[in-house]
Amino acid sequence: MGSALARSARWNRIDRYLQESAQHTSLTVQIETAAGVEAAAEIAAVDGVDAVFVGPSDLSASMGLLGQQTHPDVTAAVSSVFSAVTAAGKPVGVNAFDPAAADAYLAAGADFVAVGADVALLARASEALAARFIRTDGSTRASY
Repeated sequence: MGSALARSARWNRIDRYLQESAQHTSLTVQIETAAGVEAAAEIAAVDGVDAVFVGPSDLSASMGLLGQQTHPDVTAAVSSVFSAVTAAGKPVGVNAFDPAAADAYLAAGADFVAVGADVALLARASEALAARFIRTDGSTRASY
């Protein structure tokens, strides 16, 4: 009943959300491992799965390429998921906070791309706001 706090209800901005939540809800599953890449077609074919999202950070770690989200082997694996999921008739997306990577994934067939995270955006904005109030001696007049 906490729709006022739920992203899915747009923080209580959707009229009759509680009564009609099924019309506003979808199931998106995430592939983050090499085994998931191999099973992408089967995953996308599961009844009730509406979309598939790829997480290149964890995928790169699963492939032994820790921290190398844009390594050619990782991007090739992501592209193979795109192909398998698209062939299953489902939308496919990916996480890409680097604008160049996001553009490349869109060109490669991603239906949607997560280009930022709320917590990171909030942190950067609060840091910028606090920096505005730092004195020349390095002390601050504000806190965050």
